[in-house]
Amino acid sequence: MRNLLEMKEYIKGFYAKYEEFVVPVLKFLLGFILFLTINGRLGYMNKINSPVIVVVAALLCSFMPLGVMVFLCAVFLLLHAYALSLECMAALLIAYLFVGVFYFRFSPKNHLLLLLSPLLFILKIPYVLPLAAGLFGTPATAVPVICGVVIYYVLAYMTGNANALGAGESDSALQRFKDVTTGVTGNREMIIVAVAFAITVLLVYAIRRMSINYSRATAILVGTLADIVILLVGDLMYDANFSIPAVIFGSIAAALLALIMQFFHFTLDYARTEKVQFEDDEYYYYVKAVPKMAVAVPEKRVKKITTQRAGEGTRRSHSKGKSRK
Repeated sequence: MRNLLEMKEYIKGFYAKYEEFVVPVLKFLLGFILFLTINGRLGYMNKINSPVIVVVAALLCSFMPLGVMVFLCAVFLLLHAYALSLECMAALLIAYLFVGVFYFRFSPKNHLLLLLSPLLFILKIPYVLPLAAGLFGTPATAVPVICGVVIYYVLAYMTGNANALGAGESDSALQRFKDVTTGVTGNREMIIVAVAFAITVLLVYAIRRMSINYSRATAILVGTLADIVILLVGDLMYDANFSIPAVIFGSIAAALLALIMQFFHFTLDYARTEKVQFEDDEYYYYVKAVPKMAVAVPEKRVKKITTQRAGEGTRRSHSKGKSRK
């Protein structure tokens, strides 16, 4: 345990010391992965599939706020949707309108959650989203999580029906647009996932705010179980065709990731819990104080031996030998 704490303190110290270099690198990597994933999953517009464009866009995002990355990702998605069909682009614009109304109204600064939501779905670990949002955010963070779910399922519908949407000359534009919107809004899986994630965020937030020992670990456990139960019950009621092993094992992996994130955020030493009572002119206070668990990182000391000192040591040893003789 001590080694893990020392590693955590070392990473935190390294980040604090080189923050001005670490942050741009992390932004570049996130932008590069996002733009590369968008082009790899969609790729309908050849003009923006170039790796050079991906690198330039990622470099631009590395020195700009995360809101710029959100905007550029939206532009990439709209261009690919336009190359597929005008109706897909219109449906995606409506989804962006939905996202904008709720996101910028309730949680306008959680750009990272909005960016990571579709990406984690693609990586098959989306269940970490509500756990992380509830652990480190507020109830309002449920909004970007839901918005990310909606965007992912809109894109999933587009990629799953690309052949039909791109070769619909016989149908009218209005009919194709109606098919796209009906296919998205009638997606029971999307609705169940959005509801499950929203409830999980609120539940995790409520439990981790409680004054109980190991509240955050308890919140992760309860949130994971609640997420699994809601998804499976929704699958039974509405026949959403969830993969039960994927839900269970994905949720377990998400819980482990959430525990790791919580460890690096801070770890509490409940063995040294103190309860303090004090008062002022108007109130009497009962305070429960739990110290954070931390260790000092050992400093490496390098002792330099110069040539001059080495020579002096040799002369002294020779002189001692002569005196003995």
